[in-house]
Amino acid sequence: MIKISKRLQTIADFVRAGARAADIGSDHALLPVYLVQSGKCPTAIAGELNIGPFQAARKGAAEAGLTALIDVRQGDGLSVLSPGEADTVILAGMGGSLMTDILEAGWAAGRLNGVSELVLQPNVGEDHVRRWLVSRDYVLQEETIIEEDGRIYEVLHALVCGDQQEAQACNSRLYNVSSLPLKMPDASRKEWLFRMGPYLLHNGEELLRKKWRMELDKLERVRRQLSLSALDESRDKQAVLAGEMQQIEEVLECLPMVKPSYK
Repeated sequence: MIKISKRLQTIADFVRAGARAADIGSDHALLPVYLVQSGKCPTAIAGELNIGPFQAARKGAAEAGLTALIDVRQGDGLSVLSPGEADTVILAGMGGSLMTDILEAGWAAGRLNGVSELVLQPNVGEDHVRRWLVSRDYVLQEETIIEEDGRIYEVLHALVCGDQQEAQACNSRLYNVSSLPLKMPDASRKEWLFRMGPYLLHNGEELLRKKWRMELDKLERVRRQLSLSALDESRDKQAVLAGEMQQIEEVLECLPMVKPSYK
């Protein structure tokens, strides 16, 4: 059995047993090989755009003796898929903005037809991904946060849940601002649900605190740098940063009080 990293194992654990999986941006096809070797998925597709990673993925599938079960394809994003040939799509190791661009292009082209499950691991910009899921009526089922080799990752698991009306009702409950007991406008509270994650906030994950404490440190360094300038623009930016930092502190302080809004 191939050995995979903690990050990839977390992604693999979210994939439903028996699903036909498509890993987009598969690199060495480690994840498809693991999913098929372990018996979790009967078949898998590994998609890569550039020739180097594409060849590495083909080599990985061949060395595992799984070329009959893992189809390695070269193409841009979800263009490697035909409608209805995958149950699960996996996107990992890229920014949230790029991830949503890939998902939206695939959606518009009908490539996500029949895809009932998404397992997504953005390196940054998780809020972009959560917003896209809501916009296309996928419902976030669970999310987790892990640390590996000094980096913190969030992994999101979303499903198609009933019809559009049902999905919208589920998402309204999930992102209900009443779950954040903060003295902020509703729009600001909803923003933090998207940025920090409704499940992660409810669970009060210590890694979530660590991640956002690191973000506070980064913002403070930027604020100090701006304070060296006498320009009005710099003072305006300082004020914006100070406001954001204050909101982060308020959300972190309320974490033990956050109540689930999706039950």
